[in-house]
Amino acid sequence: MKILVLHRVPYFKIEYHRGISHDRHDVTYFGTDRALATLPPHLRCERVSRQGLRTAFEEARDWLAHRPRHFDRVISVSEYELLDAALLREHLGVPGAPADQVALARDKVLMKQAVEGAGLRVPRFLPLPRFLDLAGGAPWEGRTVLKPHSGASSEDVLVFDTPRQAVEAVTARRTGVPRLDAGEDLADFEVEEFVSGPIRHFDGLVQGGELLVLTASEYIGTCLQYAQGSPLGSFQLIPSQEERAWVARALAAVRIEDGSFHLEAIVHRGETVFLEVGNRVGGADVVATVELATGVHLPSYELRALLGERVTGTLPEPPADRRLYGWFVCPGHHLAGQEFQGLDGTAAFRHHPSVIAWNELPPGSPLPRHITYQSGETVLAGIVASDTPEDGRRWITDLFASLSVRTRPGARTASEQVPA
Repeated sequence: MKILVLHRVPYFKIEYHRGISHDRHDVTYFGTDRALATLPPHLRCERVSRQGLRTAFEEARDWLAHRPRHFDRVISVSEYELLDAALLREHLGVPGAPADQVALARDKVLMKQAVEGAGLRVPRFLPLPRFLDLAGGAPWEGRTVLKPHSGASSEDVLVFDTPRQAVEAVTARRTGVPRLDAGEDLADFEVEEFVSGPIRHFDGLVQGGELLVLTASEYIGTCLQYAQGSPLGSFQLIPSQEERAWVARALAAVRIEDGSFHLEAIVHRGETVFLEVGNRVGGADVVATVELATGVHLPSYELRALLGERVTGTLPEPPADRRLYGWFVCPGHHLAGQEFQGLDGTAAFRHHPSVIAWNELPPGSPLPRHITYQSGETVLAGIVASDTPEDGRRWITDLFASLSVRTRPGARTASEQVPA
């Protein structure tokens, strides 16, 4: 087949060669120079650079208008370009999930409407314009969450004590979110009630609507707290049959039928409450911990499913050593402009026999200016094994309580230097 990949996620995070035979298929990677630079130099493929000034769909459409050619599949595994791939498939008449189906797993309002319609509990919610029309008269009281419809990594997510405070912040244009404070893109945001309880993420694989692989994990910390500068981790649980059935119902509601998924929920007073879901693999070291626990490398089997290859019956057997795995990551973006100097309080953890991976930023490295969960960019990222969920929770919690980050002011760039 001739396969077009909208390439955004660094190659090492997906390892496309494990799911696509580059000798048998003609694969074209379409991405920015920065993304294309992550491709292995000797990989048999075509590399097509795009500027990255407009959407991947718009730039691919214009490229193909000038250089018409046929593709059998158009694929993206990036949360940010799933809809672009769907629009391009429709534009080219290529098989695959259409845009209206993909939107259910991208738009947080649409997905909650669909899941609620399937009889599962979701937080009470409103599109931001409708919420403002009610002038704070939301159908809930107490803490209130403001978030983009299609955001990721908890960027531009805010929590207010009451619906009224959320209304006042938006109308006074003092949210701290530039586009909201400019009075723009209000329709791109939604508001929902804050639901308390442990937050879990479910990761796995579906094909033809059949749930083939499932892992369950519980967060230590939250993605929002991570965006604000606190460490984040998760440890695996053993999913129950009830959880498996609940996940299957949620996936069916949002029409995630093929590929990987990353679903988040809150356990509130014993009830599972749907938060959001993506038709893609989870971030941080979710892919690695799922593979350690199940033997399944999610991106590889997702790619096979997207190519129309049969996955059912081809999955590897789970490892004989049925241990549980957790991942942890310590951010640095909140210290942007600083230079990383090292970690304190980690001596008892760094060489612990439970550690599977420990990736620490080299001293002297500049800290990132963007939110990232990626090893090599974060201060610390790693994986730990345990025999029970409680052991995994305890190990990561103890690490977070012990570690601290040492920095010093970073060297000025040429643009920041003060002229003599």
